[in-house]
Amino acid sequence: MTTPEDIPVEVTLLGTGTSTGIPVIGCTCRVCMSSDPRDQRLRCAVQVKAGGVELIIDTGPDFRRQALREGISRVDAVLFTHHHFDHVVGLDDLRPFFFGNKRPLPCYARANTAEVLRRMFPYIFCDRSYPGVPHLELFDVNAPFEVQNRYEEGPPVPVVPIEAFHGELPIYGYRIGRFAYLTDTSCIPPHSFDRLKGLDVLVLDALRHEPHPTHFSFDEAVAVAERIGAQQTYFVHMTHSILHAEEDGVLPDGIALGYDGLRFVC
Repeated sequence: MTTPEDIPVEVTLLGTGTSTGIPVIGCTCRVCMSSDPRDQRLRCAVQVKAGGVELIIDTGPDFRRQALREGISRVDAVLFTHHHFDHVVGLDDLRPFFFGNKRPLPCYARANTAEVLRRMFPYIFCDRSYPGVPHLELFDVNAPFEVQNRYEEGPPVPVVPIEAFHGELPIYGYRIGRFAYLTDTSCIPPHSFDRLKGLDVLVLDALRHEPHPTHFSFDEAVAVAERIGAQQTYFVHMTHSILHAEEDGVLPDGIALGYDGLRFVC
């Protein structure tokens, strides 16, 4: 397997908001009414390009809108962090990626997430009873694996799953090259920190200032980011209590708020 650290990675944050999205329906708070586009946060998802392979991490309810906004025209594989609604319910919007390429599209998830996806989408993963159903292949993963280009021959790209917890729910983050993504996280077990050494960029869950049982608060996320020691950390999954212009500038050096459409290369 190729050494993960050797692969250049281009990342686009498709969404950086919590499960309601920002603005929140019916809310007139200063964040929801903000004219700063960085305060408009769709549900969390990421596009990753590495070694000629184009990946999506999570397909939430805003995936179609995100794909149109970013001009995404191909997907080689999808990685799922966990099975909550705001991370998976846009899965059927992968259908257009089969119009010009009928090859199966692999989806990778932790076993508990894969089990729920099969129940949520039986017409895709079980009986394939729906006309025009996307040809998705779901793989349970519990160790580093490789993903391939669906469109042409090329070298595989290694992906390292990172075990974490969202409250009591075991979930995955993912490392690709010197980039790692950990959303919806409240605890990272000690052995997972070993897989997060030597990062250029870390994208990390940071819900709000107040403690929460299933997400890192800002103080907790700062402590985790400093322990991991990536050259740059971006926070995501923020609520409408976080005004970008106020909060971004007071974070420690090397830590910043992510925002929808942010692109970087590492």
